[in-house]
This record gives sequence, C-alpha cells and structure tokens, in this order.
Amino acid sequence: MNQHMVREIYERHADNIYRLCYSYVKNAQDAQDALQNTFVKLMRADMEFDSVEHEKAWLIVTAGNTCKDMLKSWWYKRTVSYDENTADDIAGSEEDRELLEEILNLPVNIRVSVYLHYYEGYSSAEIGKLLKKGDGTVRGYLKRGRELLRERLGEF
Repeated sequence: MNQHMVREIYERHADNIYRLCYSYVKNAQDAQDALQNTFVKLMRADMEFDSVEHEKAWLIVTAGNTCKDMLKSWWYKRTVSYDENTADDIAGSEEDRELLEEILNLPVNIRVSVYLHYYEGYSSAEIGKLLKKGDGTVRGYLKRGRELLRERLGEF
C-alpha cells in the first residue's frame, strides 16, 4: 500500500480510531501510540479493502487488539493514569464530558461495545463480528452498560 493511500485512510478514520483507543486505555498519550501502531500495522499488512466500511472494520479490530496487548503488558499496568484533560478534548459540553467519564469507567467489554454502538453507530451484530462475540453477548454488554450508566448518572 502506498503512502498516499495510507494517508487517505488515516484522514478518514484517525479521529474515530483514536477515540476507540482512548476508550480502551483512558490516556491520551497511550491512545496516540495505539493509533500510530495500528497504522503501522496497516502499512505492513499491505491490505486491499473492498469498501470504506471494510477498512474501518479492519482498523477497529486491529486497534482493539493493539490496545488489549498494551493493557496486558506489565509495564502498562504499572504506569497508566487517566488523563482528564483529554476527556475535555473528546467531549464538548460538561454533560458530554460527564457521560464520557462514566463510559470510560465501565468494564472494558461493556465500554468498547457502548462506544462502538453509540459513538460509531454499529449494530450489536456488527459489534459481535468485530469483537468476535455473539450478538446476544453484545446486547447484554449494551444493556448492562445502560444500567450502570443509569445508576451513576440517572436517566440515560
């Protein structure tokens, strides 16, 4: 894949992939690292995509796996910290920021499912394919996420 194609894909998807990475790692610098590593993997993979949705799905899966690898590393577990200033950059209003902070405090499978559904517009079946989980499992994550958010924030 040539640099021009990678740049086009980056411009189309970088913001969304960054937000996904941030939802996993909860830290701006680590989310940026994960984003960069995802695009390095894209350059090395020399992928041919059928559509923009296909490239987006590939990036979501790859970014998720990259973030999971980061979260498993012993170094990451010892040094991670939540970056509240970046939440301001991602969310606009105070209400949006409060919601985002609560979403980031959800367990990882619930958090990623909620992000992909409400921020990226994926259905539970599509999320299941991306995360290699059953549709019912994803629907359960979404239901539990709504319940937890309702408990913490009131009506959601």
